[in-house]
Amino acid sequence: MSSANISVIITTYNRPDALIAVVEACFAQDDQRFEIIIADDGSGHNTQQAVAALQARSPLPLRHVWQEDLGFRAARARNLGTLDARGDYIIFLDGDCVPQRNFISQHRKLAQRGYLVQGSRILLNEQATQRVLSRHLDVQCLGMADKLAWRGRGELNKVLPLLLTLPDVGRTSRRFSWRRIKSCNLAVWRSDLELVNGFDESFLGWGHEDSDLVVRLFNAGVMRKDGAYATEVLHLWHRENARDQENSNRAIVLQRAADRTVRAVKGLLRQCRPLAECSP
Repeated sequence: MSSANISVIITTYNRPDALIAVVEACFAQDDQRFEIIIADDGSGHNTQQAVAALQARSPLPLRHVWQEDLGFRAARARNLGTLDARGDYIIFLDGDCVPQRNFISQHRKLAQRGYLVQGSRILLNEQATQRVLSRHLDVQCLGMADKLAWRGRGELNKVLPLLLTLPDVGRTSRRFSWRRIKSCNLAVWRSDLELVNGFDESFLGWGHEDSDLVVRLFNAGVMRKDGAYATEVLHLWHRENARDQENSNRAIVLQRAADRTVRAVKGLLRQCRPLAECSP
């Protein structure tokens, strides 16, 4: 098991009810040796109030970094969070992905130098999401019967990873793929992020900035490790973001894979520490 200092960077944008559910699930982790940085992509006053209330009762270090709302800039928000983080192992988590109670302890077990860990997610449908948020349900406390019932009603897209945890065996491979990479649940050593200059903020709009990061990490010698059946989060339903830039962003990733690009064009070193960007 790794003794790394862990920082959890939670990205959010104008969805305080989901953010509260995610952060409260972090408060209830069976491993409390981590800090939380909320990386805010320009949310308004409601989110600021929610974060202040969470900070007031947090059992963990919890900080809030914010940037002006100039459109979808998740890459920059994550870079701001990374610059503020004090840990040497970074877990990126989206503000609509509720972790299981052993999320941190399982990520700690899987942490391995030379590897990133692609975590796993389970999708909730719209009806289940509304029920969780409106009733403030603690999904960490769902029993086996509840999980099977939710799956039977189609409210979860899969259930077996919630019922079975597999050990750290056979999770690495010499073959690499950047497909199905999701930064909603992704763990990376800070030194590796610095090596590739973090997320590339030159990506415009939604899509593939996370794939780009993983391709550049691979080009730098960092391999991928599978976190399925260990690191599951419950991804709350939301409407899809506009994807008008997806094809052009994907083309950039493919080109960088071919060119063996390592460093982001505009990444961590183009940032200043976000001391002036702590509130709207």
